[in-house]
Amino acid sequence: MQTIENIWKEYHLKLTHFVNKRVNDASLSEDIVQEIMIKVNAKLDTLESSKKIQGWIYQIARNTIIDYYRAKKTYEELPENITSLEVDETKQARQEISSCLGVLIDNLPSDYREAITLSEIENFTQKEVALKQSISLSGAKSRIQRGRGLLKNMLMECCTFEMDHKDRFINYQSKSDCDCLKK
Repeated sequence: MQTIENIWKEYHLKLTHFVNKRVNDASLSEDIVQEIMIKVNAKLDTLESSKKIQGWIYQIARNTIIDYYRAKKTYEELPENITSLEVDETKQARQEISSCLGVLIDNLPSDYREAITLSEIENFTQKEVALKQSISLSGAKSRIQRGRGLLKNMLMECCTFEMDHKDRFINYQSKSDCDCLKK
């Protein structure tokens, strides 16, 4: 088994060059090599075969360099009220979209506009929409579904939406070239 002094003599310059290529700072490289040697010394008794010492030392070196970069990473501190800010922004965006929806619903063809208004705004059941419009239940379902589709297309034409990882609405951005709101 090799001693730490022998390892130092054999690998010090090689490790310094190896580390310096990755961190590009001579004094920092020396510090990292010192840290590598401390780890090598602490774990030398766990090395199973002295034939594998070079690969083992370089693995410790790679991990130590990775640790250095991880520790160097800076994180921006988030405000304490971040969740309330996000909720307020989402709530405001929902209110803006709701007011925009009114204009878009008004731009729907009359049959679809009435079906959407009854089902989505006034909360009528599809059966009640069918009775109000004097059509069959399947006809009412079709009108509501087609109206929703037209409404969705108009919204997608006018806005870009931001969704979270569960496809829930977070925010939106109006497109400047939207014709839906100008009709």
